[in-house]
Amino acid sequence: MAFPKVAKIRQKFEVESITDVSKVIEEQFQAVEANQKIKPGMEIAITVGSRGIANIDRIVKAIADEIKKREATPFIIPAMGSHGGATAEGQVEVLEGLNVTEETTGCEIRSSMEVVEIGETSAGIPVYIDKHAYHSDGIIVMNRVKPHTDFKKDIESGVLKMASIGMGKHKQALALHTYGIKGIRDMMPEVGKVAIANSNTLYGIAVVENALEETAIIEVMEPEEIQDRERKLLRRAFELMPSLPIDQIDILVVDEIGKNYSGTGMDTNIIGRIRVLGVEEPEKPSIKYLIASNLSEASHGNALGIGLADLTTKRLFEKIDMKAMNENVITSTFLDRAKIPIVLDSDREALTAALRATWGVKDEETRFVRIPNTLHIGEMIVSEVLYHELKDQSNIDVIEEPTEMQFDEDGYFL
Repeated sequence: MAFPKVAKIRQKFEVESITDVSKVIEEQFQAVEANQKIKPGMEIAITVGSRGIANIDRIVKAIADEIKKREATPFIIPAMGSHGGATAEGQVEVLEGLNVTEETTGCEIRSSMEVVEIGETSAGIPVYIDKHAYHSDGIIVMNRVKPHTDFKKDIESGVLKMASIGMGKHKQALALHTYGIKGIRDMMPEVGKVAIANSNTLYGIAVVENALEETAIIEVMEPEEIQDRERKLLRRAFELMPSLPIDQIDILVVDEIGKNYSGTGMDTNIIGRIRVLGVEEPEKPSIKYLIASNLSEASHGNALGIGLADLTTKRLFEKIDMKAMNENVITSTFLDRAKIPIVLDSDREALTAALRATWGVKDEETRFVRIPNTLHIGEMIVSEVLYHELKDQSNIDVIEEPTEMQFDEDGYFL
């Protein structure tokens, strides 16, 4: 079988970014007059999730430094629902994979799966928060605001989600996911509001990223402002979000999937696949076959999202920790996302199978795209037919002209 020639291109994005994270966080703490709330001797919890947020270690350290300036003691709580195998040790490992450690941030990590019930919603959903956060003198609920990978609404992934599923640990995740998509789409925001109102939350901190996954906005919010500000920041996040430059694709290869790139392993907003009962699939991009090539080390074997692919490799399959992945997907109830696709010996074999199944498309005319992961789609490999469609567009730079595909001795892409 003849593989199509491929070229390397780069998308150009209009971006705004923060170069000095510490300075912006210092200014934000001054703007909310943090001295009025953060007093000497207080112990203050900072939430950190499992997502691969740009500059997360620097952001956490800068928040901790602002707390220390006011002679209080910061500490980190892993706030990630059932991730890390739903164990305290596993969640610390997830943080380590994000370079969030006691050494890099300068503050202690207190990890536990124990929670305290602090109230309930109008629908009778119990609300929990991490026991260390509950017994602290104050909580800073920090998270990235971005489009969710499971649904579309005015509140999606952000501070309220962190206050609910994040701080509420595995128990809160189970309580919400029992209701399927309704639980996280419709009930989650109210759980977050109750968690904030019935705890000693001092501030929410929202982070928004640009199309290059750089830090674009950091905003410190008073508790009562969080819902309104999060709605506005989500709209801005949508405006800044990147996308593939092609809507119709025969074969997409994702070099690496993983929890550090998206909570679903692959960002559904990028690949146009959601696969959740009751949620309509996006119209674009339309991808006939998706090949997942490898699993990130930072995922610690949790290959959630593999079910969004049609084919995968033996290399990825052998890295899967079924216990960690199954715990995560069963908690979410979105079972399709952990289904194992066809497993082939290598990228070459997976691509050969996908090409055979494109039905009437000549090999050299295949609309082929290869990206490193769904978080970084600035640079990509495209087939020759797509190269000719894209090369003269103002937002595209050509890095390498079309050439033959390159594989290593084991059949994996170079």
